[in-house]
Amino acid sequence: MADDAATGKTGTGGDRRSSEIEWNDGAMTTDFANVVNIQGTREQIELFFGTNRSWETGKDGKVSVDLTNRIIMTPYAAKRMLMILSGVLREYETRHGVLKVDER
Repeated sequence: MADDAATGKTGTGGDRRSSEIEWNDGAMTTDFANVVNIQGTREQIELFFGTNRSWETGKDGKVSVDLTNRIIMTPYAAKRMLMILSGVLREYETRHGVLKVDER
């Protein structure tokens, strides 16, 4: 099934019927994260979001991260998210320049 994030319409064409998604943001919250960690099993992918509030490591070399959200999704949903996010970042870099990140 193909997703169109801009219109909210989904469908593959052919014999399948397409549907329109109504986005209900009534219970939505907004959080900030500058740290993400991901782990997965055969059945699910887990994304952990948090905030690093310190700019330097502690005396013991550790960085403290406050975890705020955990998102659990199927591998199929994670793959669709990867495809959509890749497209969004490609468009961003076309407009604003290439993002250079540390791959550690």
